[in-house]
Amino acid sequence: MNSLKDQLLKAGLVSDKQVRKANNERRKKHKTQHQSKQKDTDEAALAIKHANAEKAQRDRELNAQAQAKKTRKAIAAQVRQLIEANKLDRAKGEIDYNFTHAGKIKKITVTQAMQSQIASGHLNIVLSGEIYEVVPKLTAEKIAHRDEQLVVNLNVNDSNEIDENDPYADYHVPDDLTW
Repeated sequence: MNSLKDQLLKAGLVSDKQVRKANNERRKKHKTQHQSKQKDTDEAALAIKHANAEKAQRDRELNAQAQAKKTRKAIAAQVRQLIEANKLDRAKGEIDYNFTHAGKIKKITVTQAMQSQIASGHLNIVLSGEIYEVVPKLTAEKIAHRDEQLVVNLNVNDSNEIDENDPYADYHVPDDLTW
């Protein structure tokens, strides 16, 4: 089969020069179309790559948030377990012990022995949900290591440090004052 250009050449309707010019134009047109398609696919590939990178970043952020939430829950469970295992029974308490928490004066009922131990720093008050509990100092330190806000008063007994310029050094101030 003869192509259309061969038939036109034989008929004398077109010259060789015109045929070559048409071939060149066809080749250039095909080349520019191919390049534009490649450019479109490159842009699409870049857009897909960018979208995937953004999705991966969002996924990392969501995973970090979920991990932080899981860690907070685990710490809360550890603190709850520490408090439940080590809290002291205040049911037989007959003395109201006043303390401050979050700028407000709070009160719990304790025994005489607990009151003196809280004042000396051997026992501490911690917050368990909405309830205040009395726990040993070591337990309070473990809780403070996990969440400092739950320890209401962590008495540190610094009786070794006495200021020489203290004008009230000669006066004894009891630690177990009731308000």
